[in-house]
Amino acid sequence: MLALSRTDTSTLGRWWWTVDRWTLVCIAMLIGFGYVLVLASSPAVAHRIGDPRDLLILKQVTFLALAGLIVVGVSMMTPKGIRWLALTGTLVALLLTAFTLVHGVEIKGARRWINIPFLSLQPSEFLKPFFAVVTAGLLVESRNAEKFPGRLLAIMLYGLIALLLKTQPDIGMLAVISIVFLAQLFLDGLNLALVGISAGGLVVSFIAAFFLMPHVHVRVERFLHPTEQTAYQALTALQAFGNGGLLGRGPGEGMVKDILPDAHADFVFAVAGEEFGLVVCLFILGIFAAIVLRGLVRLVAENDQFVLLASAGLLISFGLQAFVNMASSLELIPTKGMTLPFISYGGSSALSVAVEMGMLLALTRRRFTSDRS
Repeated sequence: MLALSRTDTSTLGRWWWTVDRWTLVCIAMLIGFGYVLVLASSPAVAHRIGDPRDLLILKQVTFLALAGLIVVGVSMMTPKGIRWLALTGTLVALLLTAFTLVHGVEIKGARRWINIPFLSLQPSEFLKPFFAVVTAGLLVESRNAEKFPGRLLAIMLYGLIALLLKTQPDIGMLAVISIVFLAQLFLDGLNLALVGISAGGLVVSFIAAFFLMPHVHVRVERFLHPTEQTAYQALTALQAFGNGGLLGRGPGEGMVKDILPDAHADFVFAVAGEEFGLVVCLFILGIFAAIVLRGLVRLVAENDQFVLLASAGLLISFGLQAFVNMASSLELIPTKGMTLPFISYGGSSALSVAVEMGMLLALTRRRFTSDRS
């Protein structure tokens, strides 16, 4: 812990004594696990794809260092600053996501990435946190200004994002954003019957996607009827958890990273299971649960509607992303290319989650009334 006096009125001192330090510690532990698991999984992946042995490690170490700085930097901002950051970020992320449809890099049938030096940028990753905050602002403004169509604008923005994500396609990302948006509408006081109708509409939409979108149909069929040929990664990940047992085979002793194509990214949780065992996997799960539950408990006494809606959206997005990754690795749901926050390899993921957690810490800092601008 930093040795700062409670009477320290510097920017750093005021930040340290107002930020949620336990959540900050949990984030630091996740980044620490990210370092450990990238060291375990990346060399074998780099060898397989023909990259220098330490290239992926060096890139991810850089991404995680930047992520840590972003968490701290963004968490020092005021709620007003967070609003402007989210609005600007949403506009930029929307433009770049639309750009991927024209000049994006196609991987496994989807156009979600833009190649820039040292990084394949996935702009839609940044839509999750920014959209949650912008939606909160629009919903609050519709309450404060009677004639301001905040809810309608939020629905229109969601529709635009849904269209872009469906076109890429990225149904998993769309599902997360849809659930976050629906939860925010519910917290804002949307009639329970309308919430039920909206939820039913989501279910119908995903059933339609199963029948009308070939890649969705294939993934669900592979989940329902897995074979060594059609669900190789998922079944191999399950074997890794079995190999690890309670305490794991030991650091560097796992075999799954040598044969699993996405061992450093979507299936990094399987690497943790094989090398460090069930105990460490449950500890990682506990860290994610602690961040989400602690955040939700702190919101129970929150009087600022914007902070409540924005923070709830950020927490739900963060928790859902972690759940989807871990559940996919355990073959509990169909596989989805969604990273484990701060732990999976990926620059876009690390930086977007850092912004997400930085905004959460900024919004939930203890403030006097004069500090809320």
